[in-house]
Amino acid sequence: MCEPSAALVTLAFLHRNSTEKVIHQRTNTVPFDLGSHDEHLATTVRVIRPLDAAELDLETTYENFHPTIQSLSSVIGHFISGERPKGIHESEEMLRVGDSVTGVGELVLDNNLLKLQPPKQGFSYFLTRQDYESLLRKQVASVRLWRILFIVFGVAACSTLLFVTWKRYMHHRQSRKKRSMMEEFKEQQRRRMRELQMEEGSVSPSSCTVCLSQERSCVFLECGHVCACIQCYHSLPAPKKCPICRSAIDRMVPLYHS
Repeated sequence: MCEPSAALVTLAFLHRNSTEKVIHQRTNTVPFDLGSHDEHLATTVRVIRPLDAAELDLETTYENFHPTIQSLSSVIGHFISGERPKGIHESEEMLRVGDSVTGVGELVLDNNLLKLQPPKQGFSYFLTRQDYESLLRKQVASVRLWRILFIVFGVAACSTLLFVTWKRYMHHRQSRKKRSMMEEFKEQQRRRMRELQMEEGSVSPSSCTVCLSQERSCVFLECGHVCACIQCYHSLPAPKKCPICRSAIDRMVPLYHS
């Protein structure tokens, strides 16, 4: 079984990266059998569809590089396109007679002929130069790696989902808390207006929300609410909190009306 191929090696001017493009590939296969190293065992196994096998490692038996002959017109064309072909690389790979090969697949008996073929259930089909134990260790390591990646990405996805759920819950909780505080604030304001025997329409929009009699004359930081007068601010119990949002008042800035 041999597989000659030719690759076009190009060099890009802008990025200076060497790349290869396969311009021709031809595969020739002949039926071959796998036998035991033990001379007393004459039974052989015919390999079916070897190109479908994974881990198929062919030996390079021929390799040649043909450099590209440059001309003035080709140099100008390559400069415009940004790529300069360096040459054509030819190689030939094959499986030699007598090579040690391990095959793993479906073993069937057809007219007194043992055949090794790809499993019909869709399992992996292997033809490799490694021994069975090395192949098994490699596959176990690959399964372990995928299992670790699955666990890591699963934990990351669950953590992200929990974080998003927690953020939405906290946002909903804060919104509900703000609505509750606003309703409580409005109820206190209505109670204060009944105590002062005032109608809702007679209260000035710039009146202190606590006493309803003075003008608002201070700004609460860091919330930024302007809702009380200086006297009501000093009357607030410690620790002082904003009457509207109930957040802590770090400092107060007097507000002067012109």
